[in-house]
Amino acid sequence: MIDTLKFYFRIYFQIEAQYIKSRMQYRDDFIISTIGMLFSSLTTVGVFWVIFDTVPELDGWSLNEIIFIYSFYLLATNPMQTLFDHFWQLRIHVLKGTFIKYYFRPLNMMFYYVSEMFDVKGIMQLFLGIALFVYSSNSLGLVWNLKQLIYLIILLLSASLVIISIMIVAASASFWIYNSFPVMDLAWRLREYAPYPMSIYKGFFQILFTYVIPIGFISFYPSQVFIRPEELTPIIFLSPAMGIIFSFIAYRVWTAGVNSYTGTGS
Repeated sequence: MIDTLKFYFRIYFQIEAQYIKSRMQYRDDFIISTIGMLFSSLTTVGVFWVIFDTVPELDGWSLNEIIFIYSFYLLATNPMQTLFDHFWQLRIHVLKGTFIKYYFRPLNMMFYYVSEMFDVKGIMQLFLGIALFVYSSNSLGLVWNLKQLIYLIILLLSASLVIISIMIVAASASFWIYNSFPVMDLAWRLREYAPYPMSIYKGFFQILFTYVIPIGFISFYPSQVFIRPEELTPIIFLSPAMGIIFSFIAYRVWTAGVNSYTGTGS
């Protein structure tokens, strides 16, 4: 088991090193896209400032609490942005028939596919998430001890699994749908609702974003553990389970898609 993990780690870093070297050949594109990602993320913070310049609170939530939730969101979605970005290209590989090459390597197919791309510019999102996290934590007077840090790591990992799983399921639609981009685009756009308190969504949408498409577990519910521990409800403790359950579902959907793929037929 340990030898297998070592083997996969070695292969992964070798593949990523080659990909990063190739991407660095286009430095202008990297710089422009990185700046674009930074401003895109900062735009959301600007929206928060505009909202709270008009109203003192949002459904009982202060500006610093919202920034904390948003910083958690940036950190939780960063693995999808940097490590799993290749799933945006899945429909193209399937349509062109180039996906067939992944059947001919003695590696786990998902591992092989994911390893081929690393979104370097996502590192900027990571730095911004950390900066906003530190700022909002200090503003809210949060004190971090070892126990809370362990909770933070567990909840961040489970939140990351949720968004990654949603995107894998959406991307896997390309095995059955000719033009699956709208499915992938819709799934990615839904995550834009994650940085806001689920309490502002009423009735159907609150149920939808909690139990069906669990974007509430990407940032809001886990964040409550730290910023409003006195308001914890049993649903918050489902966060780790949600990550595991949806990652299992996503892998099964991916496997079903891979098994159904027969190439372009040409």
